[in-house]
Amino acid sequence: MLWLVDAFESIRDFMGLGGPVLKLIALTIFLMWVLIVERILFFRTTMKRLSKEIFNTWEGRKERRSWHAHQIRELMISRFSLASNKGIAMIQTLVALCPLLGLLGTVTGMIKVFEVMAVSGSGNVRAMAAGVSQATVPTMAGMVGALSGVLLVTLLSRRATRETEFLEDSLTMDH
Repeated sequence: MLWLVDAFESIRDFMGLGGPVLKLIALTIFLMWVLIVERILFFRTTMKRLSKEIFNTWEGRKERRSWHAHQIRELMISRFSLASNKGIAMIQTLVALCPLLGLLGTVTGMIKVFEVMAVSGSGNVRAMAAGVSQATVPTMAGMVGALSGVLLVTLLSRRATRETEFLEDSLTMDH
C-alpha cells in the first residue's frame, strides 16, 4: 500500500512542476485515452455483433440485384462505417491538441522566467528554475501524450476502414 502513496505523491509533485497548463494537458490525455479504450472495446465486442447482424440481414433478403436492394446494401455499409469511425475524429483532435497545450505551457513558463528576471534580475536562480521547469514539463507531457495517441488512433482508423471494406466485400450481390 505504501507504493500507492508514493505513486500518488510523485504524480502530485510532477503536476506541481508543470503549472496550471499541465492539469489541462493531463485532462486532455485522460479524455483521449478514455475514447481510445472505448473504441478498443467496441471493436472487440459490439462491432463483431453489428457486422454479423448486417451480414445475416443481407443474406436473408430474397432479392439482392435491384437498384433498391443496392441502396439498402449501401445504407447498411454506411451505418456500419459510421459506427466504426465514431469518436476517431475526436481522438485525432485531442492528439493534435496535446502539443499545442504543451506549447502554451512553454510560453507561460517562459513568461514566469522573464517576470522573475524583471523583478529580481538574473541573480535569483531558484525562481528562474521554477519558471524553466514550468516551461519544459508541459512541453514534454504534451509530446508524450500526442505520441501515445498517434499510434493508437492510426491503428483504430485502419481497423475501422479494414472492417468496413471486409463487410462490403462479404455482402454479395447475387440472387
